[in-house]
Amino acid sequence: MATEYGGYMGKVLKVNLTTREVSEYPFSDEERRLFIGGKTMAAKILGDHLTGKEKAFSEENLLVVTTGPLTGSGAPSSSRFNISTLSPQTGYITSSNCGGHFGYYLKKAGMDALILTGRSEKPIWIEINNDKVIFHDADDIWGMKTGATQEALDDKLRMKNGRVRKNGKICIGPAGENLVLYSCIVSNERVSGRGGTGAVMGWMRLKAVCASGNKEVPVYDKEKMVRHTQKWFRYLRKHPLTGSQLPKLGTAGLVSAMQMKHILSTKNYTYGQYDEFEKVSGEELAEKYNIVNKGCLTCPIRCARTVEVDGQQVKGPELETLVLLGGGILNDNLESIMKWNYEMDELGLDTISCANTISYAMEANEKGLWDNGLKFSETEQLSELFEDIAYRRGIGDELAQGSRRLADKYGGKEFAVHAKGMELAAYEPRKAVGLGLGYATSNRGGCHLNGGYLVILEGLGLSMDQTTYHSKADLTMLFQDLMEMISATGQCLFTSYAFFPTPLMNHPNAWYTKLVNKVLPYTGPAVRIINKYPEIACFHLPVFHHTKGFEYTTGMKMTFGQYIRCGERGFNLEREVNRRFGVNANKDALPKKLTDTLQDPNDPNSKVPLEKLKKVYYHARGWSQDGLPTKRLLRKLKIGG
Repeated sequence: MATEYGGYMGKVLKVNLTTREVSEYPFSDEERRLFIGGKTMAAKILGDHLTGKEKAFSEENLLVVTTGPLTGSGAPSSSRFNISTLSPQTGYITSSNCGGHFGYYLKKAGMDALILTGRSEKPIWIEINNDKVIFHDADDIWGMKTGATQEALDDKLRMKNGRVRKNGKICIGPAGENLVLYSCIVSNERVSGRGGTGAVMGWMRLKAVCASGNKEVPVYDKEKMVRHTQKWFRYLRKHPLTGSQLPKLGTAGLVSAMQMKHILSTKNYTYGQYDEFEKVSGEELAEKYNIVNKGCLTCPIRCARTVEVDGQQVKGPELETLVLLGGGILNDNLESIMKWNYEMDELGLDTISCANTISYAMEANEKGLWDNGLKFSETEQLSELFEDIAYRRGIGDELAQGSRRLADKYGGKEFAVHAKGMELAAYEPRKAVGLGLGYATSNRGGCHLNGGYLVILEGLGLSMDQTTYHSKADLTMLFQDLMEMISATGQCLFTSYAFFPTPLMNHPNAWYTKLVNKVLPYTGPAVRIINKYPEIACFHLPVFHHTKGFEYTTGMKMTFGQYIRCGERGFNLEREVNRRFGVNANKDALPKKLTDTLQDPNDPNSKVPLEKLKKVYYHARGWSQDGLPTKRLLRKLKIGG
């Protein structure tokens, strides 16, 4: 369906794998104005199909791959794409954001989104080249790991002149083929990691999708966008977070700050500090192992590390993997983590959920609930264990179910650290209670990003009171909505780091920074007004280049307030779809280890006051006491009929 807006190709393709029918799915300009792209566009498509009776492994489920209007526009860090589906891990819809090249080449093929449904009789892979969609048998690549799969696909796409056609790929490894509930989808060396998207693709018997084409992404005002983009790039390169910390140390650079603030998950979230943290820190990785920095297309930040594993140069571990396979299981061997990270990417395993599931099993063994042989700090057999999980052999078949299902079987629900069935990220929330609220209310489960990442105010950027509940609910809503919209546009969430003025980052001990940190807990009423009436923010913020970039690309008007409102619409839309599958206030929960047990016995506030935070949060969002959007709110946001 054609569009009058820039940034969009005007086509959404639907592919039924059962019948191999290919059709164009209607998506109007009115829907583009309301639902933008990315995960919000995917939520709209899923919401139009799912009733609440479907299962993840069924022909009624959809795997929706979406780009954003800024994907391919030249904007900084705008090569992102999103994959949403009904999650086999949580039972709710999940969204997983990814870098790499696939989103860019899907748009070069002329598409804003790809909807996959049904189930093939036998393994296949799909080739998309401009307007052509070709189904190929995948018997010869089924069973391959992700690296070998992508190499084999390049050989298949080799042209007569011997060159490989430029393309983007998504594929699964053995974990997806064997329906590991937290298996992921891989694109180049980037990973769509959370919620079991790989298992859904595996159930569909779809090994891979390759996209290529020569279509140009239209930009509404190219001249203004070029000038704005140049300014935006300069700003990101000068900012201390996006221009210094992330390029120098990557996400791993946060390990030391997390240790200092007592938010470094250690021994399955028993502690917030790890004595041997320096051995698995970003500084150690940069000094001894990093070969070169890499970045996604159009990314000035270049946060990815390159390390050597078994004589190959491969992607290095990110923060989550370092922490959860480091202090999380009491392992101080950085070389082993680098090796495991590579092995898990090759197998197609989500490192976060896999590591947390293993740490749960270690604690269950320690407490005598499950005699499984796994022990903290004893890690010699983990490479073999990852293989067992991916191929569902022996104990690996049980670990493939994730910590929630294991706790249902063996006990220990109080230390199975998940929200809605998805294991938490590496940040220990008892000393970052705003993030704890975000984990619990995140639509896709225990996600720090969908949770709003308030930890950036609680010690990793600014340093407001970490354990106070004041203002945390209102700030969580604001940050969730902003990050929702950034994802919808097709950009990396790291671009939002530059939202914080440079002087506050460069001078943490200055009087004005200390003043901001002191004042933040009292900003709740002001933030509530912005959240409730974002239209009053009818301006562009000089530290937030996203709104003008969106206007110049699409031709739609987009003030800061409208940006917030679009994010709010997206967040509530996902919540409303999840309502059909049973989401309510009771499901916004954390394990008792985090809500009832003090991290520091001498600090009565060192636990997540979740019920108190939820009550304020629901009121701030305009939800009912049951944690659900009201009919009035849905009408205001133009969600539903």
